[in-house]
Amino acid sequence: MNIDVKSGQTVAIVGPTGAGKTTLVNLLMRFYEIEGGRITVDGMDIRDLKRGALRSIFGMVLQDTWLFNGTIRDNIVYGREGAGEDEIVRAARAAHADHFIRTLPEGYDTVLDEEASNISQGQKQLLTIARAILADPAILILDEATSSVDTRTEVYIQKAMINLMHKRTSFVIAHRLSTIRDADLILVMNEGRVIEKGSHRELLAQQGFYADLYNSQFTGASLEDRVG
Repeated sequence: MNIDVKSGQTVAIVGPTGAGKTTLVNLLMRFYEIEGGRITVDGMDIRDLKRGALRSIFGMVLQDTWLFNGTIRDNIVYGREGAGEDEIVRAARAAHADHFIRTLPEGYDTVLDEEASNISQGQKQLLTIARAILADPAILILDEATSSVDTRTEVYIQKAMINLMHKRTSFVIAHRLSTIRDADLILVMNEGRVIEKGSHRELLAQQGFYADLYNSQFTGASLEDRVG
């Protein structure tokens, strides 16, 4: 199946656990090569780009956050070395991270330990979003899962995601219904293949696999139980 993406679109990737969502992301980054069909962005086949050039235009915010032993400032600026202080603070504000950073004793100079255990999981995610905002990538890959965070932090993360995705091509591994509903294009995966694609409305009208997933929330099994 061919996947054609236009600049600025949000593409949601949905399907049951083990359906191949992560594999599709690896195909986007060309860690694996496509065996059939093609993936294009604004009409350009991703195989026409050198792997290094392709990967350099991607930014990633994943469910498993990655931060290193160093200051909060260092962790944010890792997205774009040489960024000025004003740029770092603007990125943190856009990620709704500036307020919590300033409540820490050392602010942006707070040193994170190896596991970043001195801040919460939600705060870690906000820092990785700030890093991505500062890096300003052309294309985003987002795993927008916000499990194990409190409701208030979840709201901040969702707002930060919206700021990050604004006018930017985004591939979202979708766990939450709101993301699926609002996407420009939804790719439905099962058993390693894209089996359906279209908008939320179009896929519901097809009364196929996606419609079953969506409707399952009304029959006692939430979509998040079926899509994860």
